[in-house]
Amino acid sequence: MPTEQPEDPHYKILVLFAHPSQAQSEVNVAMFSVARQHHAVTAIDLYAEYPDFNINIGKEQARLLAHDIIIFQFPMYWYSTPSILKEWQDLVLEYGFAYGKTGTALAGKRFFCALSAGGREEAFQSDGFNHFTLRELLQPLEQMADITRMVYLAPFALFGSRTAKEEHRVTRHTALWSQLLDSLADGKVDIQRAARLDNLTAYFTEADNPL
Repeated sequence: MPTEQPEDPHYKILVLFAHPSQAQSEVNVAMFSVARQHHAVTAIDLYAEYPDFNINIGKEQARLLAHDIIIFQFPMYWYSTPSILKEWQDLVLEYGFAYGKTGTALAGKRFFCALSAGGREEAFQSDGFNHFTLRELLQPLEQMADITRMVYLAPFALFGSRTAKEEHRVTRHTALWSQLLDSLADGKVDIQRAARLDNLTAYFTEADNPL
């Protein structure tokens, strides 16, 4: 269920969470729990809200209008999103609302993906197992943001998610996630820099560019 909070932060964040196998999640469920507890975030579990995929277009468009920052949170499935996020895009981002000559409802909003990938980061290189970088694989979503006039930021990504728990990387990643949500809500993220990075986690770890 969504978490609607009474506080009015400077920037309001909408997290659209899509994970069809949450019982097997070691990273995304923990991240979604952090998002649900954040004062600036409306956190939506799309599979829980729409188990029959009967998406309420008007409700989802109203949510988009009410928020400044839109985040797709998901595990990468076959180099793309889980299916409900594609259904959501197909139905909610209508011509005349999200794109087209008069479709300017999302103009200027920030958009990015918070995702986990099972493969290691070295697998997501031109000479790696997957032949493409993560940003290259996410180009359809980057183009979606461009067509809808949103500002596209680098993904917030955890690689090697299958072994993240046993390697004790989940706690650090969720801490960075919480820090990112805080910074976004407070307007303390350099948007131009966040758009240039390969991975938003680097925003907090680059020694020469601290927050």
